Amino acid sequence: MDTLRAIEAFSHSVELGSLSAAARALGTTQPTVSKLVMQLEQALGVRLLRRNAAGLSPTEEGQRFFERARRMLEDYEEAVADVREGTQQPRGLLRVSAPVTLGQRHLNAMTMAFLDRYPDIELDLLLDDRFVDPLEARIDVSLRLGGVLPQNLVARHLGTWPRVLVASPAYLAARGTPDTPEQLLEHNYVRYASGDDGLLLDGPDGLITVPVKSRYRVNNAVAMFDSVVGGAGMSLQPTWMVADALTRGELVRVLPAYTGPEQQAHLLYAPRRHQPLRVRVLIDFLSEQMAQLPGQATSA
Repeated sequence: MDTLRAIEAFSHSVELGSLSAAARALGTTQPTVSKLVMQLEQALGVRLLRRNAAGLSPTEEGQRFFERARRMLEDYEEAVADVREGTQQPRGLLRVSAPVTLGQRHLNAMTMAFLDRYPDIELDLLLDDRFVDPLEARIDVSLRLGGVLPQNLVARHLGTWPRVLVASPAYLAARGTPDTPEQLLEHNYVRYASGDDGLLLDGPDGLITVPVKSRYRVNNAVAMFDSVVGGAGMSLQPTWMVADALTRGELVRVLPAYTGPEQQAHLLYAPRRHQPLRVRVLIDFLSEQMAQLPGQATSA
């Protein structure tokens, strides 16, 4: 039995939740992964995985073994990277998590450029607005917008983007352009379905909250953006989302002396003594590319 290979098969199966996903990550077949895990269980004399219709889960003994095995594999990867660094190009599989809209609007194109630059790297881009724990889901790098930063991860700040009020020229021509925050009460405000009716703005007189009215509420940022461009009303948008539309004249800035809460972007990754070369080049690449997104606050 190839012990190291068997431990990798077991660890990937636990982290990814299935033998088939582990097989894809290891570049092999599901029967091979199943055989390796079975051989490992036989060598240890304990059952490591429960297999049922719902998927895989570690037994109590399997969970304890997994915690130590994962650290051992990380140490092994660091040792190999230390030896090979400077003699090889970045290679291997990267798993990246990011918010849906940022991924659709910008990160997908960045990923294509990254893969062109590093032809020996494979990349899984997982778009999800929920926070995905990189340690539990075997995510190498997670790009997050706002939210509380986990204490057990390294957080690299990428930039700060203000939120600005925007509307389409057609909407403003039909309904008029507000000159004061109070006049927003006369307009349709498009917001997230999970948000509240209070619009927080920072302006010449400091912070104010405007109790705007929302006839249309939506839980998707792309749908919200498209509806505002289509004349449904006005909304508060991060500048990275609307800068191009403002330049093209599809949207107009409303109450330019006021901005909403800033949006912070961070890269999250595991605190390791020696990150694999493929992870380091990805972190540097995304930091470089995100700094070029339009509308970033000059104070960032």
